[in-house]
Amino acid sequence: MPPPFAVIPGAQVQAVLAGREQEIVDVVAGAYRWHGEGDSVNPPSYFLTFPDRPTARIIALPASLGGKVRVDGLKWISSFPENVAAGIPRASAVLILNDHDTGYPFACLESSIISATRTAASAALGADVLSAGRPRPRRVGFIGTGLIARYIHTFLAGTGWTFDEIGVHDTHAESATGFSGYLEQSGADAVTVHDSAESLIRSSDLVVFATVAATPHVSDPAWFDHHPLVLHISLRDLAPEILLDAVNIVDDVEHCLKANTSPHLVEQLTGNRDFLAGTLDDVMTGTVAIPADRTVVFSPFGLGVLDLAVGKHVYDAVVQAGELNVIADFFHDLSRHG
Repeated sequence: MPPPFAVIPGAQVQAVLAGREQEIVDVVAGAYRWHGEGDSVNPPSYFLTFPDRPTARIIALPASLGGKVRVDGLKWISSFPENVAAGIPRASAVLILNDHDTGYPFACLESSIISATRTAASAALGADVLSAGRPRPRRVGFIGTGLIARYIHTFLAGTGWTFDEIGVHDTHAESATGFSGYLEQSGADAVTVHDSAESLIRSSDLVVFATVAATPHVSDPAWFDHHPLVLHISLRDLAPEILLDAVNIVDDVEHCLKANTSPHLVEQLTGNRDFLAGTLDDVMTGTVAIPADRTVVFSPFGLGVLDLAVGKHVYDAVVQAGELNVIADFFHDLSRHG
């Protein structure tokens, strides 16, 4: 018999993940290690775009992860920026988990929370790993103040980061105000709203880009003369001259050099990949060392194996709690000859 098919809604997903930031960072770190060791399959993401809705897209991220997880699956995530004006989140997603041995899908999970969580966990892991050989940042600045920025702050705070100053910048004043309010409610004392990206970058040791920018909007290397650590989560904010003046770390080389990301633009400009120092896994294993006197930019494309790792973690927790919502007879016609 095939495995039973279950649906795990967002409330259950959030109940499993909330308040367990370090645990989830460890899950993500394990996925990066298995991926680095070749115990995974992570094909290119497929982008579904629309001529009549040029700002929107839906992305398919198929993947297979080995290690202790041993699961296949697909994240199907949409990004419709116009949703924000309508009062609903920009992104929505589902994650399908497939059984390793039979290929049968055995769970469908609400995945906007999983996606934001694995993105934030990856950012927190990157901040920790890449700051190990340099003074730990005490001033953080967020460029882009939506849900991803909130999750990243939650994961930084939940994994032991404290800051003397927090800077905020967004092209939408209401979003910056709302994020500042969230920070103050979460206990932050010194929150400054900056009227320009330059002002925020120059006053931050750790810079987080979490925007929906489609093309680079930061191009002056002088803004980074103090050599901050940059979490380039949104991937398309920085002009090539910024990356060419920095130590560049990615999560996966082939994935990051696609879809006109900032690293991809550098490759197109230079005709080579010499500007890349390596992957986060290379740093974790000691293959790549991070200098203390250079700007460091972490540009993670976001791998489907991370969604699988976090999604399977959620599934196992729901099963262990005895709260799995199984859909009876989801697979119905199972006799080969009727």
